[in-house]
Amino acid sequence: MIGVGEAFSPRYAQARQKFLQGCASAGLAVRSHVHPRKGREGEALAMDVALDGEAKAENLLIVSSACHGVEGHCGSGVQAFALHDAEWREKARDQGVAVLYVHALNPYGFSYSRRVTHENVDLNRNFLDFSQPRPVNEAYARLHPLLLPDEWPPTPANQAEIGSLIEREGLGFYQAAVTRGQYQFADGLFYGGDAPTWSNRTLREVLRTHAGGARRIGWIDFHTGLGPSGIGERIFAGRDDKAAYARANAWWGTAAAPVTSMYDGSSTSAFLTGLMCYALDDECPQAEHTSIALEYGTLSMLEVTQALRADHWLHKHPEAPAELAAAIRSQMLETFYTDTDAWRGQVISQARQAMFQAVDGLAS
Repeated sequence: MIGVGEAFSPRYAQARQKFLQGCASAGLAVRSHVHPRKGREGEALAMDVALDGEAKAENLLIVSSACHGVEGHCGSGVQAFALHDAEWREKARDQGVAVLYVHALNPYGFSYSRRVTHENVDLNRNFLDFSQPRPVNEAYARLHPLLLPDEWPPTPANQAEIGSLIEREGLGFYQAAVTRGQYQFADGLFYGGDAPTWSNRTLREVLRTHAGGARRIGWIDFHTGLGPSGIGERIFAGRDDKAAYARANAWWGTAAAPVTSMYDGSSTSAFLTGLMCYALDDECPQAEHTSIALEYGTLSMLEVTQALRADHWLHKHPEAPAELAAAIRSQMLETFYTDTDAWRGQVISQARQAMFQAVDGLAS
């Protein structure tokens, strides 16, 4: 067992090392899918994958981190802690559930404190059939010039115009317009891309290799940035399937705190397009899927959006002064990773409960 604080890391390179050390101590082989770029510190980047359990297990739980790069500090901490957690590993083994750890789905964003991939794509909006016309987010198109102004910090006039829009249309409209996913502005926020990203293609390979024979699959994907600080909202991840949603609630929900869904408006998340969980339909059609995003709150939605605006502005303006660039990167880290023992403790306790519940659900 390691301490809660020891499991978390403020930098990708440290997080990866802790994951690899955890796999070694658990006696697990790691397959590293090396990313084509180097990290901010010149380090190698990779999507690292380890299977704890039988390769041909019928019941498989996927535990993944860093779909949205900078959010990986949270999920990586959970994974590192779990690899040293003898009670957890014994629980899964005794129930006949294999656990597939996928560390750093988007290692580039993790290293560079960005939410997006090196293609400037939101990975969780990138799982579409790109041979078909892509969804059009008309509301975002209206906002794009306001969200990414020519100068940063934005002028008082820019902020006032956004404030006026929120007052007129409502905060829900603003959140949905910005976060739903858009495919028109490659330099914009929540851009879903025009082709599958490296992370998309690599994850599909991982699923085919390790989950192609499973009969039942559970998936917990860790995120940060929505909701009250330290509270892990269990958000249904999948297509609008009543049976799958009912299973998710049976596994993870309670009468007081049911699993939420973007389909019925109960989630803090808006309705989204191109979700990563859709890959299970393509790569593992033989299995019954039950998935959630475990989303931990950090700051308010407006503060999160402001940090993302700054990050994308910096991406468009690499000539920005070093001091401003450093401040924007620090803001991103602080927005998606709350560096306190209390927050980390909340993350681990809720994640551990959800993982135990998933094993019970898969084995039932």
